[in-house]
Amino acid sequence: MRSDAPVLSAAAVIAAVAALTPLAYLAVRSFERGFDTVWQVLWRDRTVELALRSLALAGAVTAACVVLGVLGAWLLVRSDIPARRIVAVLLVLPLAVPSYVSAFTWIADVPWLSGFSGAFLVLTLVSFPYVLLPVAASLRSADPAMEEVARSLGKTRWQTFVLVTLRQIRPAATAGGLLVALYALSDFGAVSLMRYEAFTMGIYTSYRATFDRTPAAILGCVLVVLALILTVGERKARGAWAARSSKNAGRTVTVVPLGKARGTAMFAVVVLVILSLGVPVFSLVRWLVIGSSADLAGLWSATWGTVTVSALGALFAVILAVPVGVYVVRHSGRLAKGVELASFAGHALPGITVGLALVFFAVRFVPGLYQRTPMLAFAYAVLFLPLAVSAVRTAVANAPPVLEDVSRSLGKGRAATRMLVTIPLAVPGVLTGAALVFLTCAKELPATLMLRPTGTDTLATELWSKTDISAFAAAAPYAAVCSWWRRFPR
Repeated sequence: MRSDAPVLSAAAVIAAVAALTPLAYLAVRSFERGFDTVWQVLWRDRTVELALRSLALAGAVTAACVVLGVLGAWLLVRSDIPARRIVAVLLVLPLAVPSYVSAFTWIADVPWLSGFSGAFLVLTLVSFPYVLLPVAASLRSADPAMEEVARSLGKTRWQTFVLVTLRQIRPAATAGGLLVALYALSDFGAVSLMRYEAFTMGIYTSYRATFDRTPAAILGCVLVVLALILTVGERKARGAWAARSSKNAGRTVTVVPLGKARGTAMFAVVVLVILSLGVPVFSLVRWLVIGSSADLAGLWSATWGTVTVSALGALFAVILAVPVGVYVVRHSGRLAKGVELASFAGHALPGITVGLALVFFAVRFVPGLYQRTPMLAFAYAVLFLPLAVSAVRTAVANAPPVLEDVSRSLGKGRAATRMLVTIPLAVPGVLTGAALVFLTCAKELPATLMLRPTGTDTLATELWSKTDISAFAAAAPYAAVCSWWRRFPR
């Protein structure tokens, strides 16, 4: 046994347990009254209705995003559409618009666009790049030989696309589609501002409306199960896509001339860019002008609150991520795999379920931390720990092991080598992970609404609360700052 293994493994296990605590306690809270209560809540007409509404929204958004993503990726990679680099940037930029900011801009200027249609439009416009990016990568690496064979056998370009190209990109499209479904299923900001009662909105309403919060916990568990199913499917599809891409990489991509269809293709791209970027930008500028006398003191207070809680959340995430990242790279076995899997639980946990679980946990066990900054920061750490772990793991894996061997040959113990060599080499990765977590925490909404300290506001919560009462001019500055913050790469 390596001399530092017990300490390192203990720290990694503690981090894994911390990541799983909200999920575990949510399950305990749900079943504490027995299975009869669980079944009663599950088979309520209200529960079934919420499930069907959420699944309908997620299914519709996923289908639309797959169509837009596949067609957009094909135009960017396989066609001679003009200004492809500029078009590529414009079609990816919607990822920089948080769903609740897009929802604010649409509901502010088109107030009749609410309910299912509004939530569907907003989630589709901000999510289709999740499909476009992997499909474009798959098209670049796909072997064109099969398409050439199909064309030589007399198949038209459309028949070749349907019979050959779509089959080649199916794993990538499936992975992107499942990611979109997970995003749509766990979204709270867009559905709440569009007043569409999906599962997340139902959980929040149940949490806020009654003293008995057991039904909210049970609904949260249902949402977690659905999210876990989608996450497992997405990871398997992504693995199949990665394997196929690596196998077929290296061939030259064939460019198809659009001919007379070029004008139609450009028109469709322009319309998509206007809807996904033009409307939010125009609406933000318009409402900023109208609300030019906005309360700058309130904006500064919300910005400072966002910076404070996000920085603390990033610090907590890094503290948990460093032992996990070092342990999973330098050790193998079931424990290392289990620790890594547990640390990535936040990838599948909707923010509203983590917030709900920690509300129950704090009230029951640590009431002194309920609605205190440390509990909110811990929620951020659980939700976004995968970002920090991935960055730390990559940095440690890229650190040359020979330097550790040199340190050992100079008489340093393994624990000292970790502190003097491994950790310093991983500092860039640690800082990158901290920055990623910080920027992601800044836009998190549902967990912040549930756990924020009394009197503390963030940009996201202020935007949500002011839009909820139709104070669009007052909400515009918060939306603008949120969008500017989201521009930074994740």
